[in-house]
Parts: sequence; structure tokens; C-alpha cells
Amino acid sequence: MQASFEAPISDEVHLTLPGSADRLLLRHWPGEGDPVLYVHGATFPSSLSVGYRFGGRSWADDLTAGGFDVWAFDFVGFGGSSRPRQMSMPASGVAPLGRAPEAAAQISAVVDHIRRARPGVPVHIVAHSWGTIAAGLFAGHHPDAVGRLVLFGPIVRRALEGLPPPESIGAWREVTIPDQLKRFVEDVPPSHPPVLIEPDLAAWGPAYLATDAGAAGRNPSAVRIPNGPQADIIAALSGQLPYDPRRVLAPTLIVRGEWDNLCQEADAAWLARGLGATEKADVVVPKATHLMHLEHGREGLFAATAGWLAGSAS
Repeated sequence: MQASFEAPISDEVHLTLPGSADRLLLRHWPGEGDPVLYVHGATFPSSLSVGYRFGGRSWADDLTAGGFDVWAFDFVGFGGSSRPRQMSMPASGVAPLGRAPEAAAQISAVVDHIRRARPGVPVHIVAHSWGTIAAGLFAGHHPDAVGRLVLFGPIVRRALEGLPPPESIGAWREVTIPDQLKRFVEDVPPSHPPVLIEPDLAAWGPAYLATDAGAAGRNPSAVRIPNGPQADIIAALSGQLPYDPRRVLAPTLIVRGEWDNLCQEADAAWLARGLGATEKADVVVPKATHLMHLEHGREGLFAATAGWLAGSAS
């Protein structure tokens, strides 16, 4: 199936963070309905997730077709946003960059920008994987700023032993296409045909490398990303979730794949019980993993998300 790097974008904005030289790249697919902000996960930016087109259609396209005003951005250190100076220095001995409080502050800056553009309109948030930690932290501290919330493949609290201390993993790491492919397919049952729309990441892989100007000069070619998201995930799996679900009051949908080993039934049940929201649901998409927005199961993800954001049953 033919794919291109990202959906046509009507507007791109570079937003300077308050009190900082860092800049965020915002992407905007305009629509007349409520604004929806997409928050990406730990290893690839919004252009490779909500904005990536398979067969001429992206998740952003689907949301726009549903009448929503769609926004996305890249966290500092990813994609089109600025890189911290520490990412050009040795990674060891430096605290992981881009932890959840920093990420939540970036979400806050983007939501403020959207609310200035769309005064009086609630901002819905769709977050994936580690992005659900940052989004949960933001939503818990800014309940009046969030309309409805979708947590796709959320990372929750577990009590695993033997994981490294979160602060010990270094400032950044580098991710190759084979690294991504291994992670993308590891939860699919061995006897099942591939569920990725691009089984070998033939177009997605080079597009991923293109998000980092230094990727091609490394051997092997790799994208350098902040390690803060990985540190937050380690902390959560070790029993220290960086936000309190009880503070999340927005109507919340948990949506996950049948084969998502990072968000299994017990994890979703724990989160659902803990959420402060009175309106909440848990939807499981069959034959899908933690990366279902890149898989054939994305249609179930799209439908559940659009239904929840519209306020209808999922």
C-alpha cells in the first residue's frame, strides 16, 4: 500500500516555550468542530503517527473528515521541534531529558495556543503510550482545559522488580529502523500474519530517519531521542506513575489492542478504577498491538476515538 510522509498540512506554527529558547512545531488540520490535540509517544513524532498516511489517509484525515479541528505537535527533542543542547553531548552521567513534568508544560503551552485560536471551545486530547503520562499529568492539573480524553495504549502503574533506576539511563538514546521494527512486531502471535500496514516499514522507516538531520551520519543510521519518556515508563512499571489518575476528571476512553502487552486487561482495569472521571470506557481492538495506528486494526481505533470525542457510545 502506498504511503507518504504525512498528510497535507494547512498550517505549521513554531511556538516558543515561555521562559525558554526551545520551540515546538505545531501541526494543524483545520476543521469547524471542536479542537482535538494529539500527543505522541516515546520514540516518534506526530508526523509519523497521527499525520502519517497509508493509502492516502491518515488519522488526522479521519478526524478532520469527522468535523474536528485537528492539532498535533512534536515534543522538544523530536521531529520538527528544537533539540536541547545536551542532545549534542555525551548521554551518560546526565539525567534523562524530557521527563513528564517538562512534557506536561509543553502540552500546556500548546493548549493555551489552541484556546487563544478557539476561545470558549473545549480542547479534547488524544494521547498515545508514554504521551498518556504527560497528558494525564496535564489533565489532572488543568481540568477546565480538557473536554474529552482518549488514552490509547496507556502506560499505567505496575510493580516490576529489577528495572534500572530511571535517572540512570542517560540523557538520550539512538533508535534504528530495525529497533523500531522489532518493537512493533514483538507482541504479534508468531503464527499470525503481519498486522503492520507496511510489514517492513519500507516507507515509514526512511521517513523516520528523515525526522533527525543527524540520523544518516550515524553508523548504523539512527534517530536520537530524549530518554525522559523511557525513564517515565521505567518509573511507572516500577510502581511510580508520574500522575495521579484520581485527578483526571475529563470523560476518558481507554482504547487498546488485544495484543498490547504494555496495557493488558489488568492494567486498563486498574486505570479505569483509579480515574476521577465519572464517564469512562475501555475499548479493546481485536488483533492489534500497542502500535495499532500503524496497523490494519487502526480502523477500530479511529472509530472508537471519533465516537468518544463526539460524545457518543464507543
